[in-house]
Amino acid sequence: MNVDQETLRKLVTADLAETLIKVGLIAFLAIVCVRIFAPFANLVILGVILAIAIYPLYQGLVRRLGGRRGLSATVLVLALLLLLGVPMVILGSSFASQISEVHQSFEKGTFAVPAPNPKVAQWPLVGERLHAAWTEAADNLPAYIQKNSEIIRGYLRKALMMAANAAGAILMFLAAIVVAGVMMVYADASKRAAERILVRLTNPAEGESLLKLAIATVRSVAAGVVGVAFIQALLLGMGFLFAGIPAAGVWAAITMLLGILQLPALIISLPAIGYLWWADDGSSTVMKVIFTIYFLIAGMADNVLKPLLLGRGVDAPMLVILIGAIGGMVTGGILGLFVGAVLLAVAYKLFMEWVDSRAPDPIVPVATADSVDLDNAH
Repeated sequence: MNVDQETLRKLVTADLAETLIKVGLIAFLAIVCVRIFAPFANLVILGVILAIAIYPLYQGLVRRLGGRRGLSATVLVLALLLLLGVPMVILGSSFASQISEVHQSFEKGTFAVPAPNPKVAQWPLVGERLHAAWTEAADNLPAYIQKNSEIIRGYLRKALMMAANAAGAILMFLAAIVVAGVMMVYADASKRAAERILVRLTNPAEGESLLKLAIATVRSVAAGVVGVAFIQALLLGMGFLFAGIPAAGVWAAITMLLGILQLPALIISLPAIGYLWWADDGSSTVMKVIFTIYFLIAGMADNVLKPLLLGRGVDAPMLVILIGAIGGMVTGGILGLFVGAVLLAVAYKLFMEWVDSRAPDPIVPVATADSVDLDNAH
């Protein structure tokens, strides 16, 4: 049956217009949904990561409480808020107050710098220059500030922004713990929905394996890398705060960053011990010995925590985790340390799983002259 050209043009035009309208409506709906979800994206992503990481602990609590999922989630959330939230709030408020006090005293012209200890000049590499700059600032601070006012103001503004980001990250983390508690109650339904989506995108076999791989990677990185660094930062930060070491919150944040980058926390705890014995703050020798032992134990706590929390180990290379942590911190602040390292590790594992799952090309036998002659003989 022949269709004239005019009828064919009308059919094509109608189908094309209908397709364009459908695509446009779908794109519009997707853009609107993204814009609505964007303000809550970090909260939901962090809540999912926390829920996956602590779900085994939640399952054990459910068994002990006779299968009451809601009560188990409530108990676990309250325990996490007390164990993690209270130290975070204390360290965060200490960090913010110290930065604010320095900024206010600088603006009022009341900021004073104590004279350096002569031993500073004996430090390797930077000792002499640091001692000279420190002495100049202590002898004539107004002249030093006037000479370097723009640089100092720039650093203070960045410090204030870091303090604001730290406060926001703490509130976001505490809210994410509550969100994770709600997600764990409905974990079975969420898992079935995620599996259905992955099966729809791939196939039944690959969808289930990809879901298991993603859960295992999130749990491994979140608990073994980020979790260990976070716990160690809290331990050392609270120790710094009680020992009277200046900027305890700042050193705790640096400790967490070093832990995520898989560097030993002794880089921070050993100088803190040195400052503890060097500073003449009037504390007794017994207290200094106690804090020294505590800083050494907390600085080496990762050697105990990693075997307990890491599980089967982090299969993603440390370079991937490092890039994820640094990139996440640059784009998302302190909260990005958690999300960036985990998401990039999961993406790497899923990509490599997809690469390795490619079926090998079938081996085609190459015909030789002898085989051809043999076939012709038959």
